Amino acid sequence: MPREPYPGIVLRAALWLAFLAPFFYATYGFANWLASRRDDVGSIVFGWEHGVPFLAWTIVPYWSINLFYGLSLLLNNSKSGVDRLAGRYLTAQLVAVACFILFPLTATFVRPQTSGLPGFMFAVLGGFDKPFNQAPSLHIALLVIIWDHWRHRLTGIAGVAWHVWCFLIGASVLTTWQHHFIDIPTGALLGLFALWLFPRDGALPFAGFRLSADPKARRLALFYALGATLALAGAAAGALTSALWLILLWPALALAIVAFAYAGAGAKVFQKTADGRVSLASRVLLWPYRLGAKANVWAWTRKFPAQIVIADGVSLGRFPTAAEAAFGTVIDLAGELERPRGASIRWVSLPMVDLLPPSREARAQAVAAIETAQSKGTVLVCCALGFQRSAAVVAEWLVASGRAATPDQARGKLAAAGRPVHLGVDAAT
Repeated sequence: MPREPYPGIVLRAALWLAFLAPFFYATYGFANWLASRRDDVGSIVFGWEHGVPFLAWTIVPYWSINLFYGLSLLLNNSKSGVDRLAGRYLTAQLVAVACFILFPLTATFVRPQTSGLPGFMFAVLGGFDKPFNQAPSLHIALLVIIWDHWRHRLTGIAGVAWHVWCFLIGASVLTTWQHHFIDIPTGALLGLFALWLFPRDGALPFAGFRLSADPKARRLALFYALGATLALAGAAAGALTSALWLILLWPALALAIVAFAYAGAGAKVFQKTADGRVSLASRVLLWPYRLGAKANVWAWTRKFPAQIVIADGVSLGRFPTAAEAAFGTVIDLAGELERPRGASIRWVSLPMVDLLPPSREARAQAVAAIETAQSKGTVLVCCALGFQRSAAVVAEWLVASGRAATPDQARGKLAAAGRPVHLGVDAAT
């Protein structure tokens, strides 16, 4: 149900539609016109695509996305919900059209003649949709956005029906011979990026962005930006020999997001909730980075115990698996890693960025969380490796709770436990 007066929500949605509809046709048509004037528009087609059947009736689900586009804006529970959905639409439109202009591709299949309702719908479609706007498929990008919008609102049979219909919409881009396969994963990546940029809940990734003044953070941002650039260059160069190289666009985007975190956006780019879970967009987009982070955890900690007891039921350790999380509470400081599936214990997530010293405010919040959790049972304080962020917080807890008289004593207590500890200057003092 709406959290605000519904007439105001409808008015906000109507104003957005009044802008987005003409903007869509103007920019889409402009990109088509530019591509039509070029002689070097190529295509990316896999051999197996010639076996995809033409199913004229699938033009119906293909067209239905236009209906859901407008309904999704009109059926919201707040003005901010309308604004975020419109932001996703606009992001998908701007990025897709930029790609259509810079790297136009053309559909190569010639559709057979159709009659009846499908024939009419194909004729209307052909009036404005030329074969040049291919990868990333804006149709698929919008489908991802609209599917996500409704999957949180429909349950039971209605939810199942929604997933099935969305599958038909997605398949229809091939069975109507509107797109080639490469347009689908690139369109899905764009749709997920729009969902990440304007999440359903929580802070916007770019909200309050200020360029970091920390030299180490800037170096790390540059390092990840360089990695993203190399992956992007690899995708572009490799695509000249095989379209499979375009998979490098995925890690390129993931590394660019991490670079943005170090540049000043902070841990909110990981979109991690207070119970350790992450948004769907974050889970998919950052999967290549998280895979590397998990490999890094294994490489650095495989020769050490997963956790060590520090004092009075409080342990320090690496990011646990579900089997290793056998504690009353896990206090998780690793912004980049997701709570393992199957971990049903109490999980408190206070996301921090790796390799940077936690701020005083963040450490104070974590210390308070340890003190609260310790009174209720055993506690694991973890980050990725258990060497720095979590060690700094546990050291501060030891001093704050009187279990160590000075920071040096706290440092010695951690070092004597048998795991490497790397405390920054600010943390040590």
